[in-house]
Amino acid sequence: MEWVRINGSYGEGGGQILRTSVALSVITGKPVKIFNIRANRPNPGLRPQHLHGILALKELSNAKVKGAEVGSTVLEFIPGKAEPKHVRVPIKTAGSITLVLQALLPAMAFTGGSFEITGGTDVPWSPPVDYLKNVTLFALEKMGLKVELELKRRGHYPKGGGLVTGKVEPWEEMKPLVALEWDRMERFGGISHATNLPAHVAERQARAAKERLGELYSAPVEIKTEVSRSLGPGSGIVVWAETDSLRLGGDALGKRGKPAEVVGREAADELLGQLAPKKAVDRFLGDQLIPFLAFAGGEIGVAKITNHLITNVWVVEQFLGKIFEVKGAVGGPGTVKTVRRGLI
Repeated sequence: MEWVRINGSYGEGGGQILRTSVALSVITGKPVKIFNIRANRPNPGLRPQHLHGILALKELSNAKVKGAEVGSTVLEFIPGKAEPKHVRVPIKTAGSITLVLQALLPAMAFTGGSFEITGGTDVPWSPPVDYLKNVTLFALEKMGLKVELELKRRGHYPKGGGLVTGKVEPWEEMKPLVALEWDRMERFGGISHATNLPAHVAERQARAAKERLGELYSAPVEIKTEVSRSLGPGSGIVVWAETDSLRLGGDALGKRGKPAEVVGREAADELLGQLAPKKAVDRFLGDQLIPFLAFAGGEIGVAKITNHLITNVWVVEQFLGKIFEVKGAVGGPGTVKTVRRGLI
């Protein structure tokens, strides 16, 4: 048995190395040993939010796993036969549901199946569920992957309690994605939400974002507002630009003492910054697309080459060999092109 050995402290050195490595282990059938897990972080080793993604992939692929516990700095994952399943992931905190899906979706693309995940839907340091649904899945659909995702309940830090369900159709037709630059702005969309808070919070976030976007672009802006109940209070907004290529996004979270208008403007400014280089893909979507591009092929222009993207390229190539050509310096705009498709 030949192991793929992954240094978990490489590059950006975070949880993404784990998510992509274990997903690719399931897809390729190759066992993986990840060492030095998050070695350069203040609290090294596996954290609870990483475990949930690993355990979900263990269930999907009937894998044998060693070292899957909080604080572990070495993980051994030996996949079995992956098959379509209904995978339940009960995160009992506000651990990010979307980060679990970053691990699960690439693998599930090859099996199909459904999922039900509880935890955090709108939490710091991870993509909000509205971004995943309206920006990421929009791009994946262009690549031939159909994912249904339903937000049943919001979950904010620190209590969580969010619920997301969905299903993935087996990825039968892999369409190359060529998305280099956008030329025409068609419209802006968005969702502004307030949970266990007055309706005016969501409305003020939306109004401030709409005003800011309108200062630079004349395209129509439609930001929906949503008021809901869950375990704890929270608010946030995701805005996206629908161009003649893909969608680019921006988001912001509310917190105690932060005016709703500031939250709305923050999300709009994030999006405006992504649009400025005229590239088709924003900096968040760039690294999320890497595992899918490896198999579908194509070329994307990214508003910002991030360490996350470079690290994800490196992980993919440990499993599949040379796949990508990245042009541009970290921190600036660039392109990512596949020189060949990964085969399984």
